[in-house]
Amino acid sequence: MACLLAYSNTGSTMFSATRRTKPHPWICCLLLVVVLTSLPASAKRDGLREVTDGTWEEILTGEWMIEFYAPWCPACQQLQPAWKEFAEWGEDMGVNIAKVDVTEQPGLSGRFIITSLPTIYHCKDGVFRKYQGARTKDDFLSFVDEQKWRSVEPVSSWFGPSSFLMNSMSALFKLSMFIRRCHNYMTEHLGIPVWGSYVIFGLATLFSGLALGLLLVFIADYVFPSRRFSSPDYYQKKQTMEQARLIQRQEDEHEADGEEDDDEDDEDEDQDEVWRRRRRGSPEGRPEPKGQGLSDETLRKRAVGNREEEDEEEEDT
Repeated sequence: MACLLAYSNTGSTMFSATRRTKPHPWICCLLLVVVLTSLPASAKRDGLREVTDGTWEEILTGEWMIEFYAPWCPACQQLQPAWKEFAEWGEDMGVNIAKVDVTEQPGLSGRFIITSLPTIYHCKDGVFRKYQGARTKDDFLSFVDEQKWRSVEPVSSWFGPSSFLMNSMSALFKLSMFIRRCHNYMTEHLGIPVWGSYVIFGLATLFSGLALGLLLVFIADYVFPSRRFSSPDYYQKKQTMEQARLIQRQEDEHEADGEEDDDEDDEDEDQDEVWRRRRRGSPEGRPEPKGQGLSDETLRKRAVGNREEEDEEEEDT
């Protein structure tokens, strides 16, 4: 017990001694120098900025140099050291140095029509120009400092990133990336075969197209209705026209029947005329047929005699 009390007294004495001891001034100065020298390095801001689909409108104001790259691209990997060194000078020159990862920002890839990597654009107050020079830090600095970008033809307003066409391209690229992610999820996580995923996307495209077509038809019919169907007396006019058409058809049929009757009458008259000519003889002076000049009584007797002869011959047979 006495040993414990002695140990506790000794410890309290040492603790009170350490509390009363003050640090040396040179130690405080050394710590202050270390902190001050390390503070600028830790607080130094990286001059290289990243542009995304949500913040891309920031580049429409001020002067920018933007690099479009992909992590897997060897040429992009070779450019990164020079681009980072160029970014360190950006703040001193008043130029924003930025980069865009096209694998993570497909909308910007479609908005700027990136067909090769790396691609560098210069932007000054919303006017875009494509950089085509050498890719070193000194070339980048001279391009901006000496304003060599003025000799480069700017991108047309039709193909500018804020135009309607480029907005549509951006939405299309985003949709393609969304479809690709859905395909990877179905094949890798759900275990659906590749052909099954293609069938699903094909059916979805077909039905979505049909639904969109019907919707457009309904909208067009609602916004621009047909005048003839919207007229209140349309059906009455239609019925009147049908009745008039039917009456006209009946009249045409009656006229056709009348023409046929006239033709028959003409044929009957022609036949009567032929019989009259036969009975009177040929008016052109041709020889009359046999028995043409005899009287009716003589012809009747001759016909009766011929008939009796025929009856006798039949009896004999």
